[in-house]
Amino acid sequence: MKNFIAIAGNMGIGKTTLAKRLADHLSWELSEEPNEANPYLNDFYKDMDKWAFHSQMFFLGKKLEFQYNLWKDKESVIQDRSIYEDAEVFAQNLYNQGHINERDWETYQQYYKTISNILPAPDLIIYLKASVDKVYDRIRQRERPYEKDITKKYVEDLNDLYDRWIGNFDKCPVLLISYDDMDFKYSKIDFDSFLKEIKQYIKV
Repeated sequence: MKNFIAIAGNMGIGKTTLAKRLADHLSWELSEEPNEANPYLNDFYKDMDKWAFHSQMFFLGKKLEFQYNLWKDKESVIQDRSIYEDAEVFAQNLYNQGHINERDWETYQQYYKTISNILPAPDLIIYLKASVDKVYDRIRQRERPYEKDITKKYVEDLNDLYDRWIGNFDKCPVLLISYDDMDFKYSKIDFDSFLKEIKQYIKV
């Protein structure tokens, strides 16, 4: 029987690590973030005011394509970050910071609301939650050049938006994992404990 699970959480928190390990353990398909495919990303980091709307519209369209195809696929799948986070966390943050103007934001919201109302939701969202300090440390440790100027305030703003989004999300069940003191990459105990918890959500 098919399962469709999405892994949610702030940047650097460990979504990709968990998605890959879980997909491998369960022999499910893995749908990864389309960052490398975004033709606006390099321009966006150079001039956010000019390219934020374009970049977010690309992600919205690509995630719509991904999630619809995942829903149609007969195989069970793990998705690394959902379409809802792109809109309600990252695009919202860019709007809050003034990088997306009011006219473009209204256009974006019109598309997103229509898409989210008609797009089949995952069976489960696993939300990895961690403190600002923990998320910030993990971002610094992975040493990605385009993330070198990220501040704790930026991480805090995203964390706040994540909490607000997940607190109002009702399209499917949510499993919240407090991730400050856990490590699904290196700790077998943590991962095995997580597997026991997730079994109640998996269709067999």
